Amino acid sequence: MNTVEKIIEHLPGYNCGTCGYKSCEEFAIALINGRVELNHCSVLQQNKFVNNKLAIGTCLNKKVKSEECLSGVIDRYEADILLNPLKGEASCREVLLPFIDEKLCEGDIVKYRPLGCPIVHYAKIICTNHKLITVNIIGPCKRIVNGFESKDIGCCMVIGFEGEYRGKSVNVGETVRFLPNHCMMQKVHSGVVVNIESNNIIIEGIDLKVWGLPVQING
Repeated sequence: MNTVEKIIEHLPGYNCGTCGYKSCEEFAIALINGRVELNHCSVLQQNKFVNNKLAIGTCLNKKVKSEECLSGVIDRYEADILLNPLKGEASCREVLLPFIDEKLCEGDIVKYRPLGCPIVHYAKIICTNHKLITVNIIGPCKRIVNGFESKDIGCCMVIGFEGEYRGKSVNVGETVRFLPNHCMMQKVHSGVVVNIESNNIIIEGIDLKVWGLPVQING
């Protein structure tokens, strides 16, 4: 495996373009040729990719900083906390308000697009409460395989998130910026903390808009 292949293996593979290149492969080549610095990949600055970042630094024979930085990919806003799944679950819980009258049940697989988000989500309903449904994300699926079927429920409003959090100390009633670990765009969300028990947190009043200056990434 050559150096380019080794670096590509450790890059996130989102091909998001925020580094200024069309693909992670082009970014890897630019790194090797010294045309760009590693900190131009904002995804790698997130804590969950810290080992990837260090590995790429080794490939380049460069020492890189590994401090935690919770920031989004799309707009590079810094988050107060990272929201991880509850123990034993696949993703953070999302509470949705569908705009349809169809009866939905626990165990149903649904296809939907969150209001304000361009990406179609697929999720499994884990409980229902009147018109609200609570789901675990199972991913973006572009085709039906192995008997995979889903109910298309169209656009939904995301009412709340629940999960385990890590990051700054936050309080009930506080407006926070948070980064859902499963978010495919790795975009910072905002909302109001309504409950905290140990490291479990519930955030409601969800918004994809945040305010302030994007984080400046170094290292």
